[in-house]
Amino acid sequence: MTAATPPSRAATMDDVATLAGVSAMTVSRVLNTPEKVAAATRTRVLAAVRELDYRPNSAARMLVTGRSGVLGVVSFDTTLYGPASTLYGIEQAARDEGYTVSIVSLGGLTRSAIEDGVERLRAQAVDGVIIIAPHRSAADGLRGLPPAFPVAVVGVGDDLPVPVAAVDNRAGGERVTRHLLSLGHETVHHIAGPSDWIDASERVEGWRAALEAAGRPVPPPLTGDWSARSGYEQGKLLAADPEVTAVFAANDPMALGLMRALREAGRSVPGEVSVVGFDDVPEAPYFAPPLTSVRQPFGEVGRHAFGLLLDRIADPESLAAANRPRRTVEPELVVRESTAARAR
Repeated sequence: MTAATPPSRAATMDDVATLAGVSAMTVSRVLNTPEKVAAATRTRVLAAVRELDYRPNSAARMLVTGRSGVLGVVSFDTTLYGPASTLYGIEQAARDEGYTVSIVSLGGLTRSAIEDGVERLRAQAVDGVIIIAPHRSAADGLRGLPPAFPVAVVGVGDDLPVPVAAVDNRAGGERVTRHLLSLGHETVHHIAGPSDWIDASERVEGWRAALEAAGRPVPPPLTGDWSARSGYEQGKLLAADPEVTAVFAANDPMALGLMRALREAGRSVPGEVSVVGFDDVPEAPYFAPPLTSVRQPFGEVGRHAFGLLLDRIADPESLAAANRPRRTVEPELVVRESTAARAR
């Protein structure tokens, strides 16, 4: 190979071709359709790319492949563990496949906000968009999307003609409840998340279904807002009832607030009251006591959403089809020291 390009200017495709001893067309094939180039030639070209620190021109690449190599994600402005972890899972899956991600964060998931977010990404020439839509209000916005544009969704319900990747929250709620009943508790009380969240509603459905299947009483669920403060406030009501021996909180921060309320009321966990959360945040093993929780495989959800979107990009005809593939991921109950057999 000849000497590398001086650092005074950015390397070009011709520079790479000269250094690798091939044509500029071969460099283009290596970067855009590498499977069509012999392995030895690919290795030589990629070595030249690294040596020269060559950055392909995205506009030129799009002319060759018809794709930008950029995917869009529409999310909402939140620091909640679940949606933030889902976003991270999507970014990881895209990066592993050589895609970059452009993110639009919305203040809310109304129809106009979602449509505006998608249009902002389309203006950036993204190949497709993944929408993280855990609110019921997002459904209307999803119905207004351009029918010929590739879209996949994380977390929405079953009644929309778009590909969906989701965690089986209902199954998670059922497992929590069956676990607590198996420990001898007569029933399980529930602190639910906000009613406009699909995840929260599905966890309620699973909890209620497990109690009804076992022929146990179904206490009225209390409602929080995902915060530890709301778990604490609702926990004070539960702590005052001596009949309460098991509580399922719809996320870990609310479970943390609940345990604080129980401790202040002089009720031990799990000696008098067993507590289970949902999400299995990284801090859950360090709660006092370590929290039994439902682990959601956010990385797997992100990979499924990414895969569904790539299927739509690769097969444009499927956009007009009436199919709406759904990939559901099973959560895992992680048992720790916050649950125990009911005291007799």
